[in-house]
Amino acid sequence: MEKDFIKLDIDQEYVEKLKANGIIEPTAIQCKTIPELLMGRDVIAKAQTGTGKTLSFLLPIMKLMEKDNSSLQALIVTPTRELAIQIMSEAEKLADVKGFNILAAYGGQDVEKQLRRLKNNVHCVVATPGRLLDHLRRGSLSLSKLKILVLDEADQMLDMGFLNDVEAIISHTPHNRQTAFFSATMPPEIRKLANKYMSKPTEVSVEGTSITLKEIRQEVIETTDRSKQKALISVLNEYSPFLAIIFCRTKRRAKALNEGLIRQGFKSDELHGDLTQAKRERVMKSFRKAEIQFLVATDVAARGLDIEGITHIFNYDIPQDTESYIHRIGRTGRAGERGVAVTFITPKDRGTLSVIEKGIRMTISKSKFKDTNEEKEEKENKKSDKYNKTKNEAQSKKGKRTNKTKDYKDKESSTKANYIHKENRKNKKRRNHI
Repeated sequence: MEKDFIKLDIDQEYVEKLKANGIIEPTAIQCKTIPELLMGRDVIAKAQTGTGKTLSFLLPIMKLMEKDNSSLQALIVTPTRELAIQIMSEAEKLADVKGFNILAAYGGQDVEKQLRRLKNNVHCVVATPGRLLDHLRRGSLSLSKLKILVLDEADQMLDMGFLNDVEAIISHTPHNRQTAFFSATMPPEIRKLANKYMSKPTEVSVEGTSITLKEIRQEVIETTDRSKQKALISVLNEYSPFLAIIFCRTKRRAKALNEGLIRQGFKSDELHGDLTQAKRERVMKSFRKAEIQFLVATDVAARGLDIEGITHIFNYDIPQDTESYIHRIGRTGRAGERGVAVTFITPKDRGTLSVIEKGIRMTISKSKFKDTNEEKEEKENKKSDKYNKTKNEAQSKKGKRTNKTKDYKDKESSTKANYIHKENRKNKKRRNHI
């Protein structure tokens, strides 16, 4: 495996640019993918987020595009706005080398501004499906001369219901285009799509689980629904993370937790689907600059986000499967740095945790959070239960004594009645005899 970008046939100018950004050696997925793409082959690449896959397609794109060709030559389709912004940021660093014009097109942006940019010979577009289709319907963007199409996080794209949109986009591209799918998992739907729209694709993969988990210390804290927020705050105070993402299951829970953390004096903000694009961009900018310490997010942030300095991941709500768990905690422990991932579970989550542990082939260390108020209530309840038990036993004994007394009285009364009855019969016999 080549461990040099020059040997991967990347131009010296780009190698220097990479060095200036602290990137010296190619990753495993880059070594496997870049040569295939530079030879013009279709590629299906299976790799987790955090393995360097973005440069796996950006570097070949930069080499294959022609500055003097005014047509749109490369298209990168991504499922979320956050990922589009991130890819755009990396693409712009490389585009400066030869002066390529790159455009990001996603919802929440000013459409008119995008329309003006599209008139200026755009070489590459990074887009989400919805906004891309909008431009295709308007006729403001043409894919008729496209050279290379990349679907990034293809499995998530299909999970989010973009299959029809993806097929509609592909229908606007020429048949002789080059196509690459990058995906963390390889479900049957991806293979069906590949069989339909790719030509003898080369499959490459990097086992991401060990790469993602190796540098991360994982812990599980057992608590209850009522005490979970207290448990989180206790752990945040104990660990003092530099930057951390706290994952919640729903937008409502993320919003409520963020408000709770702010009330406790933590520098936090929320990231989920209900935010406007302007607000989302402000939040991400603040987090990247470490102006906020905690990002309370739904799984919209689990894929694709690559932010330097994230030291901790907190699963406030346990993810529903192993892949989601890996994607979440993969935000930390990057570039050889150590990371910490803490998952909070309630009794009902034990089954899910067991599935995750089986999936990552390890048992995660566990500890219990002791809520002093809950312990106090538990002791009071135990005292109350003991008191009620003693009271019931006493009442039961009293009832038994009462019953015995009643039985004795009944017996005594019955004996007396029998005696009187016998005496009466004797007297009657004597009278008859006389």
